[in-house]
Amino acid sequence: MDFTIKPLLPGMDFAGEVIGIDVAAPINSSVYDQLRTALGKYAVLVFRNQNINDDQQITFSEKFGSLEKSLGFDRGGGVTHPEISRIANVDDNNKIRSHGDEKSRYHRGNSLWHSDSSFKPIPANISILSGREVPPFGGETEFADARYAYDTWPGSISGVEKKDLEGLICEHSIIFSRQLIVGDIFSEEDKERLKPVRQALIRRHPETGRKVFYLGSHCHFVEGWDYSKSRALITELTSWMTRPEFVYAHKWAPLDLVMWDNRSVLHRGNPWLDEEYRRVMHRTTVAGDQPTV
Repeated sequence: MDFTIKPLLPGMDFAGEVIGIDVAAPINSSVYDQLRTALGKYAVLVFRNQNINDDQQITFSEKFGSLEKSLGFDRGGGVTHPEISRIANVDDNNKIRSHGDEKSRYHRGNSLWHSDSSFKPIPANISILSGREVPPFGGETEFADARYAYDTWPGSISGVEKKDLEGLICEHSIIFSRQLIVGDIFSEEDKERLKPVRQALIRRHPETGRKVFYLGSHCHFVEGWDYSKSRALITELTSWMTRPEFVYAHKWAPLDLVMWDNRSVLHRGNPWLDEEYRRVMHRTTVAGDQPTV
């Protein structure tokens, strides 16, 4: 199977459109190897017009590694596979949810910059998102190149340098990140199950060797630092990483499939008129294979 990749940001090795691959068709192992190499280069790959079902998405995704099971908040809508996370504003009766619905509030956390599963002891490697139904405008997914941001960071306005950040550990928590935008929505059982975890502030990609600042909305504070100082640093670094020159904004067309490397990017979903237009996305997530600490 021959395919080509069209860069989506001219002049940058960040975000590429894959042309010539039908994800639903059988794909030999050498093509998967080439896609893995391409993902290492571009960090975000876009496949257009991929009319797939959940079984086909799982089959494709599993070629890149074992899959995570979705959290209970990401199920419903007739999805029977625990490997599928359903991120949608549509309920089990195929009706658009109200803006204030519990699941709508939970999914609004996706509008903050984050790396998938950084709140887990072993965070995710790759995410693969299928746009089953998309709104006519709004709802874009934005990706920030954490590699280039790390390479070009000039140092903190407070005098902190890269070398000062080596070896630092941060606490990550989805309980914390959701409180930033929708308040305390978790039960005590959820909080017991989703306890904070420790992640390296700087991590090196195991395949490409490139370093990134490993941050995002789940990142709460730096261990051993004054809380206000650590929050200021996290805010400053996140603002630097998400500058426009580091960002690719994906405007969804129906049946787009987008995959990205959580070890290389942050991402977020833009808002849309969620009580007027449907948006149904099915995600598979390739599990990580090692902790960052």
